[in-house]
Parts: sequence; structure tokens; C-alpha cells
Amino acid sequence: MRFKAEGVIAAMVTPMTGRDALVDLKKTRAVARFLVGEGAGGLFVCGTTGEGPLLTLAERRAVLETVIDAVGTQVMVIAHTGANTTAEAVALARHARDAGARAVAAVTPGYFGYDDRALAGYYGALAQAVPGFPVLLYNIPGCTGNPISVELVLRLAARHDNIVGIKDSSGDMASMTRLLAAAPRGFQVISGSDLTMFQALAAGAHAVVSGPANVATPICRAIHDNVRQGKLARAWKAQEALAKVVEGLSYGGKIDGYKEGLRLRGIDAGRPRPPQRKLTAPERKKLAGSLQAVGLMA
Repeated sequence: MRFKAEGVIAAMVTPMTGRDALVDLKKTRAVARFLVGEGAGGLFVCGTTGEGPLLTLAERRAVLETVIDAVGTQVMVIAHTGANTTAEAVALARHARDAGARAVAAVTPGYFGYDDRALAGYYGALAQAVPGFPVLLYNIPGCTGNPISVELVLRLAARHDNIVGIKDSSGDMASMTRLLAAAPRGFQVISGSDLTMFQALAAGAHAVVSGPANVATPICRAIHDNVRQGKLARAWKAQEALAKVVEGLSYGGKIDGYKEGLRLRGIDAGRPRPPQRKLTAPERKKLAGSLQAVGLMA
């Protein structure tokens, strides 16, 4: 099965408006088009940055359909379809395939602890539900509490020909290096950790999925493109700039940082969905200063 991830794939936010933070599909369309215009090579929809775990299944379907309709075939659209139940993950994957997504990615289920045997069953059911369609594993143990071991990745890749890659947001470069060395030919290792973007690409990662790319796609592109061209000093300088953006975003816990960053750059992505909260005035000021420092705001 042919699947190739390339460039900077933006883990796009899901715009929400009003007191009840309802999904705003008109704003979703605008954000998708903005990110393509900024140079994103793909869009990762309804993932962590997209508040996927806070959306209903109907909302996740509607957001994906809107993004695909907005960008067409200009860039790769990957649908996050992970869920806390296998049945929901399967239903979302089938919908994504039928809606025109290029691939699906599924985070491990969370809350309960799951061993490799349970996770193998979850991913096996998902792969079998969409035969011939690309499935990516999604490792983000800091959120789910359930890591995907290198050994499990290799077993799943050997057992299911449509498990074609992994989005690894663990930030564990030692494990990523092991996986890059041992993965079968064509298996796509995609970095999801922004603070190690340079290191992952230099080690051989095939692409990156980035939440800060909502605000800083040009900087992420500078890291990616310069590493690819062997201009490592320039790439590292861009990585240092991205670190400043990440600090201003209150990275990892406050989704509103990405939405406020977009607002500061002229795109209204609304508010986060509770229990996520809006940034405080000092947090907004810090973010604006970070964006100004790296040339993303006048």
C-alpha cells in the first residue's frame, strides 16, 4: 500500500463560538484555507489540538467533511479517529475513508490502563474495518497514559498491511531512533513533538504534525526544509524560534493559546470548549510578545 507523508502537517484547531462553544463550520473552513495558504503540506483534523476528545462523533464527522470540502486535494487530510471505545474508532475510520480523507490516525484509548494485547486488539479491529486504507498509529502517552511500545508498532506493521505509519508525540528520541532503524520499508514515522522537531527530522522522520503550525507554519517549514537541504544551522535557528512560540502558547495544556495566536494573526478561531479555559490577560500578552519576537506579528 502506498502512503507517503511529507512536509509540515498542521494539527488544526476546531473553531468554536458562543457561550456554549459550539463548532463553527464557517470558521473551520476559513482556518483550513489559511493554513494551506501558510504553506502547510497537510491537515490533521480533530486531534489533540483540534479538541477531538471534547467533540461528539457527529461533530467530528462534520468538521472533517468541512475541511475536506474546503481544501479539496490541495493537501493531504488525515482524520484523527481514535476513541475510548473500539466501536467508535471503527465508525469514525469508516466515515473518514468514505468522506475522502487520505488516511486515519488513532490515538490509544485512555483512562483505563491497557496492555499490548488489548492495544493490539484495538488497532487490529481498526485496520480490519478499513481494508486497503492507510491507518496510522498515534502515540501520545502524556495524554492517554497508554504508550505504544516499539515492539508493538513492529508487530502491528507486520500483521496489518494497511498500518503504514505512526504519529509519535512522545518526544522520546531514543524510541524513535530505534523505530526508524527497525521499521519495515515504507513505514512512515511522523514526529508530533514540536520541541524535538529538528532532532526527529535529522534522525530521519518522514514528516511532522504540529499544533503550533496553526500559528507558525512558516517557522515549522523553515525547520523541515532546511533539514532536508542539509542546512542544519539555519534549521536549528528556526527551531529556537519555534521554542519561543511554544513557550508563549502555554504548550500542552491550554488549547486557547492556538486560537488566540490565530486571532493575533487575523484569523478568528473562536474559543475553546470547557473545561478548557480561555487565556488570562497576562497569558495573552506573553503570547503576543512571543509572536512579535519571531516576526509573526508586526
